[in-house]
Amino acid sequence: MKNPFDLTGRVALVTGASSGLGVQFAMALANQGAKVALMARREDRLKAVAEEITALGSEALVVPCDVSDFASIPAAVQKVEDHFGKLDILVNNAGVGISSAAEEQTDEEWLGVIDVNLNAVYMVAREAAKLMKKNNYGRIINTASINSKAASFDMFDLSAYCTSKGGVVMMTKALANEWAEFKITVNCIGPGYFNSEMTNDYIDTDWFTDYLKRSCPMKRKGHEGELDTAILYFASDMTSYTTGQYLAVDGGWLTI
Repeated sequence: MKNPFDLTGRVALVTGASSGLGVQFAMALANQGAKVALMARREDRLKAVAEEITALGSEALVVPCDVSDFASIPAAVQKVEDHFGKLDILVNNAGVGISSAAEEQTDEEWLGVIDVNLNAVYMVAREAAKLMKKNNYGRIINTASINSKAASFDMFDLSAYCTSKGGVVMMTKALANEWAEFKITVNCIGPGYFNSEMTNDYIDTDWFTDYLKRSCPMKRKGHEGELDTAILYFASDMTSYTTGQYLAVDGGWLTI
């Protein structure tokens, strides 16, 4: 039986690929045969991930780029086509988060989150779509959050983060509508709580473990690899008739 997730010959770009979920997504794509461009601010970390991908027998390209510097995005995305000849898959994963009471949050804090989590997602997708339209093919996967659908209850004040991730869901629908005629699908995943740079300080503490037991039906955090299938599904040819969709991978969090 043919592997339905086979990405041999495909070229993928992953933003936020220097740590956490971005590294996992890049490795998942490479494991299925994709050539992977790695975009983030920290070039040294990108080079380390590229070495891991090369060790798998795939190809990797390091693309240093701070997505909050909007003017740098077009050239960074173009670098992928210049190197590999095309761009088939975008995993729009770069993101930041802060916990701050809305009435105390500064303009800089608000805009910092919105710029990276929403504005940059749009701008990277826009540049990627320009390349994908040339080949009448594309798979764009945006990283949203369970906070796209629900606030964080009694834990954190996340007005900027929730707003940005809610916007990603509607952006996904709008871009899916615009680009469907070019055979470009646009979907998003909504992770629950996984280890990442944003969560590592608290996710394994006793108090947060207790919170998960109260708030998540599976009573635990997500494990490494449990997002891979969602990414591979949306990146594959299996989703040629699936676009504009949000898939929660959250242990049942949003069922409550």
